[in-house]
Amino acid sequence: MTTSRRLADRKVEKFEKNITKRGFVPETNTKKGKDYPVGPVLLGFFVFVVIGSSIFQIIRTATSGGMA
Repeated sequence: MTTSRRLADRKVEKFEKNITKRGFVPETNTKKGKDYPVGPVLLGFFVFVVIGSSIFQIIRTATSGGMA
């Protein structure tokens, strides 16, 4: 598929504007170091499920005498 010439010209123009703005990036485009992709509640729930299921499996294996 080929792009239209008008679309290509618009992208080139936008790119060339960005070249002249090197070093002057607005705050909205920079990554924030303190923003997590997963919330603390969801992370806590995930850890609870993983560790809880591991402990449950260990107890279950120990009570069955090691035989599966």
